[in-house]
Amino acid sequence: MRGTIAAGLIVAAVLAAPVWTGDASSLQAPAQAGQPGETRTWYFYTVRWGFQDEFLDLFQKNHYPVLKARMDAGYYTAIRTYQPRYHGDGRADWTFAVELVAREGAPEVPTEAEVVRKLYPDQVTFRMEERRRFELLEAHWDVPLAPIDFETRKPSGGSQAQPRQMSRTAERNPTVRSR
Repeated sequence: MRGTIAAGLIVAAVLAAPVWTGDASSLQAPAQAGQPGETRTWYFYTVRWGFQDEFLDLFQKNHYPVLKARMDAGYYTAIRTYQPRYHGDGRADWTFAVELVAREGAPEVPTEAEVVRKLYPDQVTFRMEERRRFELLEAHWDVPLAPIDFETRKPSGGSQAQPRQMSRTAERNPTVRSR
């Protein structure tokens, strides 16, 4: 029995371990959210099955240049795009995500509408392609992020949770929980 439990724990640990498939340069800490004067927002998209490439093509052609122009003008400090590495990763209810980091109090920059008019003189085609891009979606939602700095955060005191000492039995057998 003990051997079966130990084998099960080893299998669970291997399955739960993160998979790394890159070189050392790809191992970076996540970007720090909440630098003074910045707001970070994630935009999630769920693209209809079979239309991911068309959606990405339209995003790259019509929307990314608008975001890039606003970054060049000083409104955004970063634009990052993501897609799940594997089909069904985690809570895979999204197929594409964009992270925008906006500078609060940015210098006077053109609005998105002004950038669109400048970049796309053929507004009829632009609107038609943007309409098509949104037709390809099953869902879209925005998540403005609020950073938590645990170095300066004061505990609420609402939970009296204290670290507990592990019992000798639990130290020897990880399947036994201490009370």
